[in-house]
Amino acid sequence: MPATPARPARRCVQTVDDVLDLMDHLFAEQADRWSDRGGADFWDRFYADRGRGVPFFRWAPDESLVAWHADGRLPLGPGTRVLELGCGPGRNAVWLAQQGCTVDALDLSQAALDWGRERADEAGVDVRFARADVLTWQPPAEQYDLVYDSGCFHHLPPHRRLTYRGLLERTVRPGGRFGLACFATGHDGRGGTEADDADLYREGGLGGGLAYGADDLRRAFGWLDEVELRRMRSGDPATFGEDFLWAALFRR
Repeated sequence: MPATPARPARRCVQTVDDVLDLMDHLFAEQADRWSDRGGADFWDRFYADRGRGVPFFRWAPDESLVAWHADGRLPLGPGTRVLELGCGPGRNAVWLAQQGCTVDALDLSQAALDWGRERADEAGVDVRFARADVLTWQPPAEQYDLVYDSGCFHHLPPHRRLTYRGLLERTVRPGGRFGLACFATGHDGRGGTEADDADLYREGGLGGGLAYGADDLRRAFGWLDEVELRRMRSGDPATFGEDFLWAALFRR
Protein backbone atom coordinates (compact mmCIF):
# COMPACT_ATOMS: atom_id res chain seq x y z
CA MET A 1 0.00 0.00 0.00
CA PRO A 2 1.41 3.45 -0.87
CA ALA A 3 2.69 5.60 1.97
CA THR A 4 -0.06 7.78 3.42
CA PRO A 5 0.68 11.49 3.90
CA ALA A 6 0.43 13.18 7.26
CA ARG A 7 -3.12 13.43 8.59
CA PRO A 8 -4.76 16.67 9.75
CA ALA A 9 -4.43 17.49 13.45
CA ARG A 10 -6.29 15.37 16.04
CA ARG A 11 -9.96 16.25 16.67
CA CYS A 12 -9.97 18.31 13.50
CA VAL A 13 -13.49 17.44 12.34
CA GLN A 14 -16.08 20.12 13.06
CA THR A 15 -17.78 20.69 9.69
CA VAL A 16 -18.72 18.76 6.54
CA ASP A 17 -15.72 20.35 4.80
CA ASP A 18 -13.49 19.00 7.58
CA VAL A 19 -14.88 15.51 6.93
CA LEU A 20 -14.21 15.79 3.22
CA ASP A 21 -10.68 17.08 3.81
CA LEU A 22 -9.98 14.22 6.21
CA MET A 23 -11.20 11.73 3.61
CA ASP A 24 -8.89 13.32 1.02
CA HIS A 25 -6.00 12.26 3.25
CA LEU A 26 -7.06 8.61 3.15
CA PHE A 27 -5.45 8.54 -0.29
CA ALA A 28 -1.72 8.56 -0.91
CA GLU A 29 -0.41 11.85 -2.23
CA GLN A 30 0.65 10.20 -5.49
CA ALA A 31 -2.97 9.13 -6.04
CA ASP A 32 -4.15 12.74 -6.02
CA ARG A 33 -5.22 13.95 -9.46
CA TRP A 34 -7.84 16.41 -8.23
CA SER A 35 -6.17 19.03 -6.01
CA ASP A 36 -3.11 21.17 -5.47
CA ARG A 37 -1.87 18.60 -2.94
CA GLY A 38 -0.54 16.39 -5.72
CA GLY A 39 -2.63 16.85 -8.83
CA ALA A 40 -1.08 20.05 -10.14
CA ASP A 41 2.44 18.63 -10.29
CA PHE A 42 1.20 15.38 -11.85
CA TRP A 43 -0.68 17.16 -14.65
CA ASP A 44 2.16 19.61 -15.30
CA ARG A 45 4.47 16.64 -15.88
CA PHE A 46 1.79 14.92 -17.96
CA TYR A 47 1.35 17.88 -20.33
CA ALA A 48 5.03 18.81 -20.50
CA ASP A 49 5.70 16.34 -23.35
CA ARG A 50 3.31 17.44 -26.07
CA GLY A 51 4.59 14.77 -28.44
CA ARG A 52 3.26 11.87 -26.36
CA GLY A 53 0.78 9.62 -28.12
CA VAL A 54 -2.16 10.67 -25.99
CA PRO A 55 -5.45 10.65 -27.95
CA PHE A 56 -6.86 13.77 -26.34
CA PHE A 57 -3.73 15.80 -27.09
CA ARG A 58 -5.10 16.19 -30.64
CA TRP A 59 -6.58 19.58 -31.40
CA ALA A 60 -10.09 18.28 -31.95
CA PRO A 61 -13.30 18.83 -29.96
CA ASP A 62 -15.28 16.00 -28.41
CA GLU A 63 -17.53 14.41 -31.03
CA SER A 64 -20.45 14.57 -28.60
CA LEU A 65 -20.20 18.35 -28.26
CA VAL A 66 -20.23 18.75 -32.03
CA ALA A 67 -23.11 16.28 -32.46
CA TRP A 68 -25.29 17.84 -29.75
CA HIS A 69 -24.78 21.28 -31.22
CA ALA A 70 -25.48 20.06 -34.76
CA ASP A 71 -28.79 18.41 -33.82
CA GLY A 72 -30.00 21.36 -31.74
CA ARG A 73 -29.86 19.76 -28.30
CA LEU A 74 -27.01 22.03 -27.27
CA PRO A 75 -27.65 25.57 -28.51
CA LEU A 76 -24.42 27.55 -28.72
CA GLY A 77 -23.59 30.98 -30.03
CA PRO A 78 -23.01 34.61 -29.09
CA GLY A 79 -24.26 35.23 -25.57
CA THR A 80 -23.83 31.61 -24.47
CA ARG A 81 -21.85 31.45 -21.23
CA VAL A 82 -19.71 28.30 -20.90
CA LEU A 83 -17.61 26.92 -18.06
CA GLU A 84 -15.21 24.06 -18.78
CA LEU A 85 -13.93 22.06 -15.81
CA GLY A 86 -10.51 20.47 -16.35
CA CYS A 87 -9.99 21.99 -19.78
CA GLY A 88 -6.53 20.50 -20.40
CA PRO A 89 -4.84 22.03 -23.45
CA GLY A 90 -7.99 23.79 -24.57
CA ARG A 91 -9.30 21.74 -27.47
CA ASN A 92 -12.95 21.97 -26.37
CA ALA A 93 -12.68 25.48 -24.95
CA VAL A 94 -11.28 26.81 -28.22
CA TRP A 95 -13.99 25.07 -30.27
CA LEU A 96 -16.69 26.49 -28.01
CA ALA A 97 -15.22 29.97 -28.41
CA GLN A 98 -15.21 29.45 -32.18
CA GLN A 99 -18.99 28.95 -31.95
CA GLY A 100 -19.26 32.43 -30.45
CA CYS A 101 -19.53 31.40 -26.78
CA THR A 102 -17.99 33.26 -23.86
CA VAL A 103 -15.76 30.62 -22.29
CA ASP A 104 -14.20 30.29 -18.85
CA ALA A 105 -11.81 27.31 -18.77
CA LEU A 106 -10.26 25.94 -15.57
CA ASP A 107 -7.44 23.48 -15.00
CA LEU A 108 -4.94 22.56 -12.27
CA SER A 109 -2.06 22.47 -14.74
CA GLN A 110 -0.29 25.65 -15.80
CA ALA A 111 1.42 23.67 -18.57
CA ALA A 112 -1.98 22.68 -20.01
CA LEU A 113 -3.28 26.26 -19.77
CA ASP A 114 -0.21 27.65 -21.55
CA TRP A 115 -0.85 25.19 -24.39
CA GLY A 116 -4.50 26.16 -24.46
CA ARG A 117 -3.68 29.85 -24.73
CA GLU A 118 -1.40 29.11 -27.67
CA ARG A 119 -4.24 27.26 -29.41
CA ALA A 120 -6.69 30.08 -28.71
CA ASP A 121 -4.26 32.63 -30.11
CA GLU A 122 -3.71 30.51 -33.20
CA ALA A 123 -7.48 30.21 -33.70
CA GLY A 124 -8.02 33.92 -33.10
CA VAL A 125 -10.51 33.47 -30.26
CA ASP A 126 -10.67 34.62 -26.66
CA VAL A 127 -10.86 32.03 -23.88
CA ARG A 128 -10.53 33.05 -20.25
CA PHE A 129 -8.16 30.36 -19.00
CA ALA A 130 -7.50 30.18 -15.25
CA ARG A 131 -5.47 27.86 -13.04
CA ALA A 132 -7.80 26.56 -10.35
CA ASP A 133 -8.81 23.60 -8.25
CA VAL A 134 -12.40 23.25 -9.44
CA LEU A 135 -13.51 21.99 -6.00
CA THR A 136 -12.37 25.15 -4.19
CA TRP A 137 -12.87 27.67 -7.02
CA GLN A 138 -15.38 30.42 -6.27
CA PRO A 139 -17.72 30.86 -9.26
CA PRO A 140 -19.09 34.23 -10.35
CA ALA A 141 -22.61 35.24 -9.37
CA GLU A 142 -23.92 34.81 -12.92
CA GLN A 143 -24.51 31.16 -13.77
CA TYR A 144 -23.59 29.40 -17.01
CA ASP A 145 -25.64 28.11 -19.93
CA LEU A 146 -23.28 25.13 -20.26
CA VAL A 147 -20.90 23.52 -17.81
CA TYR A 148 -18.74 20.95 -19.58
CA ASP A 149 -16.34 18.34 -18.21
CA SER A 150 -14.24 16.06 -20.41
CA GLY A 151 -12.08 13.94 -18.12
CA CYS A 152 -12.17 15.76 -14.78
CA PHE A 153 -15.05 14.05 -12.92
CA HIS A 154 -13.62 10.53 -13.21
CA HIS A 155 -10.46 11.58 -11.34
CA LEU A 156 -12.37 12.63 -8.21
CA PRO A 157 -12.44 10.39 -5.13
CA PRO A 158 -15.94 9.16 -4.24
CA HIS A 159 -16.61 11.62 -1.40
CA ARG A 160 -15.82 14.58 -3.67
CA ARG A 161 -18.89 13.82 -5.79
CA LEU A 162 -20.72 15.76 -3.09
CA THR A 163 -18.48 18.80 -3.62
CA TYR A 164 -18.83 18.42 -7.38
CA ARG A 165 -22.63 18.43 -7.16
CA GLY A 166 -22.48 21.60 -5.10
CA LEU A 167 -20.33 23.21 -7.79
CA LEU A 168 -22.84 22.28 -10.49
CA GLU A 169 -25.72 23.58 -8.40
CA ARG A 170 -23.96 26.93 -8.16
CA THR A 171 -22.87 27.16 -11.79
CA VAL A 172 -25.53 25.60 -14.09
CA ARG A 173 -28.41 28.01 -14.57
CA PRO A 174 -32.02 26.77 -14.63
CA GLY A 175 -32.58 25.54 -18.19
CA GLY A 176 -28.84 25.23 -18.72
CA ARG A 177 -26.91 22.10 -19.71
CA PHE A 178 -24.24 19.96 -18.11
CA GLY A 179 -22.11 17.85 -20.45
CA LEU A 180 -19.73 15.08 -19.42
CA ALA A 181 -17.19 12.70 -20.91
CA CYS A 182 -15.90 10.10 -18.45
CA PHE A 183 -14.60 6.53 -18.19
CA ALA A 184 -17.16 3.77 -18.77
CA THR A 185 -17.19 0.31 -17.23
CA GLY A 186 -16.66 -2.83 -19.28
CA HIS A 187 -13.40 -2.12 -21.07
CA ASP A 188 -10.87 -4.33 -19.25
CA GLY A 189 -8.54 -1.57 -18.14
CA ARG A 190 -8.72 0.63 -21.24
CA GLY A 191 -10.62 3.14 -19.14
CA GLY A 192 -10.61 3.49 -15.37
CA THR A 193 -10.80 1.13 -12.42
CA GLU A 194 -14.06 -0.70 -11.65
CA ALA A 195 -13.17 -1.25 -7.97
CA ASP A 196 -15.95 -0.53 -5.49
CA ASP A 197 -15.81 2.82 -3.73
CA ALA A 198 -15.02 1.20 -0.36
CA ASP A 199 -12.07 -0.69 -1.86
CA LEU A 200 -10.54 2.55 -3.13
CA TYR A 201 -10.25 3.82 0.43
CA ARG A 202 -8.79 0.52 1.64
CA GLU A 203 -6.17 0.62 -1.10
CA GLY A 204 -5.43 4.35 -0.86
CA GLY A 205 -5.53 4.82 -4.63
CA LEU A 206 -7.82 5.63 -7.55
CA GLY A 207 -6.16 3.67 -10.33
CA GLY A 208 -5.99 5.80 -13.44
CA GLY A 209 -9.48 7.16 -12.75
CA LEU A 210 -12.89 5.70 -11.93
CA ALA A 211 -15.05 3.87 -14.46
CA TYR A 212 -18.79 4.46 -14.19
CA GLY A 213 -21.78 2.45 -15.31
CA ALA A 214 -24.84 4.11 -16.79
CA ASP A 215 -26.79 3.63 -13.55
CA ASP A 216 -23.93 5.19 -11.57
CA LEU A 217 -24.15 8.37 -13.64
CA ARG A 218 -27.94 8.44 -13.42
CA ARG A 219 -27.68 8.25 -9.63
CA ALA A 220 -24.98 10.92 -9.47
CA PHE A 221 -26.81 13.35 -11.74
CA GLY A 222 -30.40 12.27 -11.21
CA TRP A 223 -31.32 15.76 -9.99
CA LEU A 224 -30.85 16.86 -13.62
CA ASP A 225 -32.93 15.82 -16.64
CA GLU A 226 -31.15 13.34 -18.88
CA VAL A 227 -30.91 14.44 -22.52
CA GLU A 228 -28.59 11.69 -23.74
CA LEU A 229 -26.31 9.08 -22.24
CA ARG A 230 -24.30 6.96 -24.69
CA ARG A 231 -20.80 5.79 -25.50
CA MET A 232 -18.59 8.16 -27.42
CA ARG A 233 -18.19 7.49 -31.11
CA SER A 234 -14.76 7.10 -32.66
CA GLY A 235 -13.42 7.26 -36.18
CA ASP A 236 -13.99 10.87 -37.22
CA PRO A 237 -10.58 12.53 -37.68
CA ALA A 238 -12.12 15.97 -37.17
CA THR A 239 -13.31 15.16 -33.64
CA PHE A 240 -12.18 13.26 -30.55
CA GLY A 241 -14.03 10.14 -29.48
CA GLU A 242 -13.16 6.89 -27.70
CA ASP A 243 -15.66 4.09 -27.07
CA PHE A 244 -14.45 3.53 -23.49
CA LEU A 245 -15.86 6.96 -22.58
CA TRP A 246 -19.41 8.04 -21.83
CA ALA A 247 -20.92 11.04 -23.54
CA ALA A 248 -23.62 12.43 -21.27
CA LEU A 249 -25.78 15.52 -21.58
CA PHE A 250 -28.17 16.73 -18.88
CA ARG A 251 -30.49 19.71 -18.59
CA ARG A 252 -31.29 21.55 -15.39
